[in-house]
Amino acid sequence: GDSTPPAHTPPAGKIATNSPAARYLKDLGVEPKDFNTYGSRRGNDEIMARGTFANVRLINKMVDKVGPETVHVPSGEKMAVFDAAAKYQAEGLDTIILAGNEYGSGSSRDWAAKGPFLQGVKAVIAQSYERIHRSNLVGMGILPLQFKSGESADSLGLDGTETFNIDTQ
Repeated sequence: GDSTPPAHTPPAGKIATNSPAARYLKDLGVEPKDFNTYGSRRGNDEIMARGTFANVRLINKMVDKVGPETVHVPSGEKMAVFDAAAKYQAEGLDTIILAGNEYGSGSSRDWAAKGPFLQGVKAVIAQSYERIHRSNLVGMGILPLQFKSGESADSLGLDGTETFNIDTQ
C-alpha cells in the first residue's frame, strides 16, 4: 500500500507471543514476561530480522486481512512474513517487494533497510520512495526500482505471485 512507514517494517512495539521473534526467544529459554519490545532488542539482528514486517497494521495485498502474514508461493500456505522469507532463502530464491507511494516514509529507516536485507529481499519496486530510505536500501544492497509514472502493481495487475528477472548489467 501507500505510505508504508519504516515503523511497519521493523516494529518498535511489543513482541507478540505468537510471532517468529517470540518463538526464537522461547527456544532460548526466555519467558514471555521478559520478551519486552522490538525497540529494546534493536541490537539483536536475530530478533529484528524476525520482527521485520511483523507489524499488526501491515497491509500485504497477498492476504485478505491486515497483519504480519503472507502467502508462500507456490505452495499457497499462509504464514508469518519471516517464515516465508526463511523458506525462500532455504529454497535459494531471492525476493522483491512491490510497494505503493512514499515507501519508507517516517523514522526507523536503518532497520527498515536492514530487516528486508536479512530476509533476503534483493529489490523493491515502488511508485515512489522517501529519499533517505532509498539511499539506505542501496547501502544494504537492495535495488530500489520505481514504476513508471502512472503505473503501480495494481494498475499492472501484479499480485505478488509473479516471477521477475532483474538484469543489473
